[in-house]
Amino acid sequence: MSAGVGVDLENLWIRFGDFVAVRDANVNINGGEFFSFLGPSGCGKTTILRAVSGFLDPSEGNVLIGGKNMKGIGPNKRPTALIFQNLALFPLMKIWENITFSMEIKGASAAQRRKRADELLDMIALPGQGDKLPSELSGGQRQRVAIARALCAEPDVLLLDEPLSALDLKLRQHMRTELREIQQRVGITFIYITHDQGEALTMSDSIAVMRAGVIDQIADGKTIYNDPNTAFAASFVGENNVFRGKVKKVMDNEVLISTNRSGDLVARVSTANQGKMSEGDAAMMFIRPEAFTIAPTGAAGDHFVTARVNHEEFEGNAFNIFTEGEGGKEIKVSIPNHGQSFEDHTGQNITLEYETRNAVAVPAGELAAE
Repeated sequence: MSAGVGVDLENLWIRFGDFVAVRDANVNINGGEFFSFLGPSGCGKTTILRAVSGFLDPSEGNVLIGGKNMKGIGPNKRPTALIFQNLALFPLMKIWENITFSMEIKGASAAQRRKRADELLDMIALPGQGDKLPSELSGGQRQRVAIARALCAEPDVLLLDEPLSALDLKLRQHMRTELREIQQRVGITFIYITHDQGEALTMSDSIAVMRAGVIDQIADGKTIYNDPNTAFAASFVGENNVFRGKVKKVMDNEVLISTNRSGDLVARVSTANQGKMSEGDAAMMFIRPEAFTIAPTGAAGDHFVTARVNHEEFEGNAFNIFTEGEGGKEIKVSIPNHGQSFEDHTGQNITLEYETRNAVAVPAGELAAE
């Protein structure tokens, strides 16, 4: 199986009549990388996947696989294999026959196919299951069979379109780990489509965050979580509290933002926006729930927020405090449960403190829908 074939999208536009599904996408996916496109439904993720697989022609721009332009090369001639949400296993074929269907088409003998099926069943941790029918396997096992069948075709690039969405949460979380392990074992390029940020963060080497046909940011998960380029990326990936206001003062890579409700607050400017924010600009500042601590009552300054507590929730691993925010939006605070006693603050005013490095400022922009 070949490893390390990269995929490049160059100025890719895809239009359906007047509707622009993908707008000027430029992406470089390294060979052997687990790369995810992350975004809400209808943002253009699957459209990009269809363009890579050859089921859709770009309106403008190019798709390159292993440096070779795919223009005019149909899906069955591309070095890609695609796994859909519904898996599409053949219900009346045994597992080993399902896995090696691509070899049967090419005229391989039953003995060759059986040998290859057993190798792949070992690799996906289902040894000895080859003579069963798909209906005799669990959802997670069928998922692995679909992966083995795709790998049997020896693709350079495996394309996965929300393949875990039909599984329950526990199984999804288990399959994330399995998928990542399989990808590292075979070493080929995986391109993964998901709207689930947990999937993207846990599995991917790199993530492209998409919004309405546009790629907002491409980076590893930690960078996207801690250093978002846009308000959309900040609000789509992980929980975040937003404070809106205007830039009052610029201090190197930090800004003081005059907020509607919480006074003047200081934040670091996200890397992509350093040098691009000026006094008077509309800005948004984001602080993660886990970045707040409870401060002594009455503490004041540009990294303290005072707010009235609406209600509290105990989640097991954390105590969640919901305080009044702007425009009906609550500010959420998560205090880790270290076995400490925890008094109820409902109805009280509390003061919250954060470190400047844990507050990130970006130009005002569109937020992810709730």
